Amino acid sequence: MLLLALGIAGAAALAGYSRWALSPVSAPAEPGSEPAYFEIVPGDGFAAVARKLEARGLIRSALAMRAHARLAAIESKLKVGEYELAPGLSTPEIASILASGRVRTRAVVIPEGSRASEIADRLAAEDLADRDAFLSVAFDPTAPERFEVPGPTLEGYLFPDTYRFAKGLSAEEIARAMVGEFRSVYRELRREAPKSTLTMRELVTLASIVEKETGAPQERPLIAAVFLNRMRLGMRLETDPTVIYGIEGFDGNLRRVHLEDEANPYNTYRIPGLPPGPIASPGREAMRAVLEPADSPYLYFVSRNDGSHIFSKSYRDHARAVVQFQKQRRRR
Repeated sequence: MLLLALGIAGAAALAGYSRWALSPVSAPAEPGSEPAYFEIVPGDGFAAVARKLEARGLIRSALAMRAHARLAAIESKLKVGEYELAPGLSTPEIASILASGRVRTRAVVIPEGSRASEIADRLAAEDLADRDAFLSVAFDPTAPERFEVPGPTLEGYLFPDTYRFAKGLSAEEIARAMVGEFRSVYRELRREAPKSTLTMRELVTLASIVEKETGAPQERPLIAAVFLNRMRLGMRLETDPTVIYGIEGFDGNLRRVHLEDEANPYNTYRIPGLPPGPIASPGREAMRAVLEPADSPYLYFVSRNDGSHIFSKSYRDHARAVVQFQKQRRRR
């Protein structure tokens, strides 16, 4: 008898729910012609979400939605993120979508050679992360240990690529995705060039310099060869992008005083070898160029003012090239 009573009660509840699901309060709100975007933020419960949906006119009744969530046992299944709601969805359909975790993602392109500050700007522009929060993660002194990179910060290890992120991710989660992509590419390149003796930090630091110095992609292996040759001979790298990286609030005008500044730890006109760490996020090809540089005797290069460079073996030839292309620049 008890089992029979429970069965009858269950059937009655199911019938009642079926009638409710077809009732006006669960019917679609006024249909629009465009999809609506709705965001669930951390801390939102089903009651708060239902009230927001009702306030925006996306459902007819917050109370009805809460009742549906309780009956469908999805009250605790809300997933943080942004959702796309097609026109004409019923209350049960909207509740199901919000509990599904099928969040809307946004594409963000991180170009090769981007600095962490520029990556933060792009994420903020897409409303995917707070700029300061992302930079706080990237430059946290404990980040290298937590993210298992050699540091000194996450600069250089936030791999440049096209990503799709959902709103609601933390700055740390976004950074972890980028560092994870870096690791994947790094392992692949190391397998292709097993003879290189460079450490991860040396590789990424030099690749970041190659990335910033290269305007013509085909020149990356030559640029890398110049720096590796200079390092092998104990010559200073003397590369402007590192100096610029170490200047706080750089105004775009590199002066002699900057090149003579011994207090700048990134001033490769004064320090021997590589700077303390990467100056930007190098792409796959810049890292490959450092691992597989051109077989070249060059020790110098100067810009042709069109993105490409002229390379020289001796300082005398380099000085002539500098004079030649500086004159061309002045004529312009």
